[in-house]
Amino acid sequence: MNKVFKALSDPTRRQVLQLLRQGPLSAGELSDQFNVSKPTMSAHFTVLKEADLVHAEKAGKSVLYHLKLSVLEEALLGFVHSFSPSADAPEPKKEIAR
Repeated sequence: MNKVFKALSDPTRRQVLQLLRQGPLSAGELSDQFNVSKPTMSAHFTVLKEADLVHAEKAGKSVLYHLKLSVLEEALLGFVHSFSPSADAPEPKKEIAR
């Protein structure tokens, strides 16, 4: 889950994921949406792949990126559940009236 949140911590990567919600896009199509160098975008793609948020597929000379929404959903649900009360959580201390 740490890799997912590291990936989501950057606004460029979040915008890449937003663009991929519409469907697969090539690395070039995605890169054209940003005012950064191709190597910088490549580094962003690597972080997203390592977090398993995107799937890269070779298509001729291009690389197509697909959003893996299920991984994102799992990470967010896990995050939400980490704040819910559980049986393993210590009981809060009760104040004793004196």
